[in-house]
Amino acid sequence: KAVVFFEVEILDAKTKEKLCFLDKVEPNATIGEIKSMFHKSHPQWYPARQSIRLDPKGKSLKDEDVLQHLPVGTTATFYFRDLGAQISWVTVFLTEYAGPLVIYLLFYFRVPLIYASKYDFTTSKHWVVHLACMCHSFHFVKRLLETLFVHRFSHGTMPLRNIFKNCSFYWGFAAWMAYYINHPLYTPPIYGEQQIRMGLIMFLFCQLGNFSIHIALRNLRPPGSKIRRIPYPTKNPFTWIFLLVSCPNYTYELGSWLGFTVMTQCVPVAFFTLVGFIQMTVWAKGKHRSYLKEFRDYPPLRSPILPFLL
Repeated sequence: KAVVFFEVEILDAKTKEKLCFLDKVEPNATIGEIKSMFHKSHPQWYPARQSIRLDPKGKSLKDEDVLQHLPVGTTATFYFRDLGAQISWVTVFLTEYAGPLVIYLLFYFRVPLIYASKYDFTTSKHWVVHLACMCHSFHFVKRLLETLFVHRFSHGTMPLRNIFKNCSFYWGFAAWMAYYINHPLYTPPIYGEQQIRMGLIMFLFCQLGNFSIHIALRNLRPPGSKIRRIPYPTKNPFTWIFLLVSCPNYTYELGSWLGFTVMTQCVPVAFFTLVGFIQMTVWAKGKHRSYLKEFRDYPPLRSPILPFLL
């Protein structure tokens, strides 16, 4: 049986101008391979920058989509949109998380020009301040290590402009929180040791939970693949929350920062927790929707981020 080759033309999604014509493309070629062919004729648009669509305003096709399985004839027309300069997720996360770690420590060690000169390189007399520094540093060191050794990303890159937005959020809040917690006039929580201990227990419990969920999610996806599966509870009790929530990593993240808020009794920390919760709710709802769309047998009891509520 003779192989029927495809002809592929790629048009600009905005202007409809023909950018590229590919002759004798094999029917089992993937969109990823077509992107590579397009890149040869237009070197400025490397594959990660390209969004290839069936319709100018449609969704981007996945790299693993196969040409002959798409609703196109033997002469296929695709539309190209430039996604802009891209940067790897790993680079973004390392930059996002290393910043708060360093910034917080500058305030903790009271380097010159932050507070009055008489406080340069002095230390706080409140033990909760040292505890807060350990917890904050632990959180971001954990995140850096998870980025390097745990997470498996379904997308290799993201737009370069996002790094500025993300870093300004994390770095700015780290400076705001650290300024007040390490301030010479900082006063410990109103209920003293009891409140600090309660916040610390909550923080550590949720950090362990968050790590457990990241490990469970990692184990769902074999190395080098983009397979998506429904996450289910494992033998680890921290993962049993999957029975009720689609994104328990965000639930535990919220719990961690609530614990940190209780422990430090600091308004900027509470504000960071609130803003983070709003953003994580948006992400969790999006992920929950995509799970429902993708898996017909998705557990109906689950909520996006808060059991039975949200």
